[in-house]
Amino acid sequence: MLVIVGMLVVCGAVMGGYLMAGGVLLVLVQPSEYVTICGAALGSLLVSTSPAVLQGVVAQVKGLLGAGTTKAEYNDLLAMLYQIFKQVQQSGVMSLEPHFENPGESTLLKKYPKFMARHEALDFLADSVKVIIVGGIAAHDLEALMDEDMAAHHEEALRPAAALTKIGDALPGLGIVAAVLGIVITMGHIDAPPAEIGHHVGAALVGTFLGILISYGFVQPLAGAMEARVADEGYYCLCIKAGLLAIYKGNPPAIAVEFARRVLPHSVRPTFEETEKFCRAATTTAKEAVAA
Repeated sequence: MLVIVGMLVVCGAVMGGYLMAGGVLLVLVQPSEYVTICGAALGSLLVSTSPAVLQGVVAQVKGLLGAGTTKAEYNDLLAMLYQIFKQVQQSGVMSLEPHFENPGESTLLKKYPKFMARHEALDFLADSVKVIIVGGIAAHDLEALMDEDMAAHHEEALRPAAALTKIGDALPGLGIVAAVLGIVITMGHIDAPPAEIGHHVGAALVGTFLGILISYGFVQPLAGAMEARVADEGYYCLCIKAGLLAIYKGNPPAIAVEFARRVLPHSVRPTFEETEKFCRAATTTAKEAVAA
């Protein structure tokens, strides 16, 4: 939502300042300049990126319209981790094998549909648990393995923002291209009345204006917001990693969940009391389901 508000503020400030200075708004309506600049930018994006990255650009831009990972989702994650850790404590790590061999059929995991919808996080947790089940790996090696997994995912998730940043860098140049074409058209009408020549020159300058505005007012901030969202989403897997490492080192479930909770930013980190409450509620629900 803030993305849309920010764009409206940019448009309002630029257009408002222009009108306050006595500008005529219709002068900025130059469809040919929009086609030249936006079309060239889109073509450059298609040339420089793979289909997977293009899909990532669309998905991440849509994602910016949402609120991102909320505190409630982290509450669910911590409660789910607590249940997993309790099962490890009570029945051993091998009892997790049925849940992660086929996560879609797991009675434990299916209670958390928001987590199941995060395919990267699900794969990260499942693969890490499978390594623990296989055994024979030191805690520091398990941590290194999970770090490599997270780093690979993080690099891949940043590619759409990097592609958009490059297009943002190119837009002022594309604006100059549109402006040069406008000057070429102007030179073809050099014997025209001054008013007509002025119109063509103004249209050419609008091209430069649009390239700079679209770059620094929209595309570059959008890429920055995508990078920030990727960084925020990275805490989800970091939370899983911290909890798994803690339980693997022999800590009790409550302490392992506390390790997971402490890596979260304060803006979305549940309090100790909230975490305890949700974990107890999840455990009670699980016991009732087994009794039934």
